[in-house]
Amino acid sequence: MKPNLVTVALSAIVLLGLPSCSTTTSSATTTTAPTTAATQTQTSIKVGASSSTLGLMKVLQTNYEASAKNVKITQLEPGQSENIIDGIKQTLVDLGAISRTLKPEENDGTLESRDVAHDALLVATHSSVTGVKNLTTEDLKGIYSGSITNWKELGGTDAKIVLLDRPEDESAKRLLRKYYLGADLKNSLEAVVFRKEGELIEAIQSTPYSIGTFSLAQAISNKLSVNRLSLNGVEPTRENVKAGKYPMVRTISLVWHKKPSEATQALLQYISSPPGINAMEQSGFISVTQSAKN
Repeated sequence: MKPNLVTVALSAIVLLGLPSCSTTTSSATTTTAPTTAATQTQTSIKVGASSSTLGLMKVLQTNYEASAKNVKITQLEPGQSENIIDGIKQTLVDLGAISRTLKPEENDGTLESRDVAHDALLVATHSSVTGVKNLTTEDLKGIYSGSITNWKELGGTDAKIVLLDRPEDESAKRLLRKYYLGADLKNSLEAVVFRKEGELIEAIQSTPYSIGTFSLAQAISNKLSVNRLSLNGVEPTRENVKAGKYPMVRTISLVWHKKPSEATQALLQYISSPPGINAMEQSGFISVTQSAKN
């Protein structure tokens, strides 16, 4: 008797649904691979840094990962110091770097902090600016207010000054006001303001006749082809910073939760160790430990 169509169809479905021997072997191989990979997964440390401290944290990351085993440092998108601190409180960030000392009112009892490095702020120009090697306080006030608009007025090239600036709440602008500009000086309406320091650094290298203020350590470690200006006759060197002659210096602090992971503790220990201090110093930063010795 010939089988009916329903019987044939059901038989086909059963045959298609049964795995072959080769399929079974393949499935077993696939399921064991993730288990092996999981045992070799690197420990991740989430680091939050403000744009002005990102350079230091990248230096420490590169050097630490080269020596530590199975450790991966993830640099989160640069943010404001206040947001980084909140992220640590919520345990969303393992270690934070801010360009100032943690304020007492910011600590709800769950945080630890430590000053780790000093970073001088450099006033520099694009390489196209010639004839200008030193600026006085009055020169800086004129440039940042817009009353001095041509490099010729300062003994330089006959070209319009392109002012690259930072927001008022950023460390570079705060220190410029503290030591040179004063609190009441009005900003030039033609200033180009950059939220992130890295953006300003890129712009000053590509914009003829520009001037801006940023990390001296970044200029040293990246060998930037910019003109480093003296201020009131004092050169922006690490030696002058250590001697207290060059005043425009910011402090970089680390912030972490009182109950850090073992991986975070190990990173903190490295930063305070001779290899960590050497990595900072070689990149143009000044270790707080080394400053204390001097």
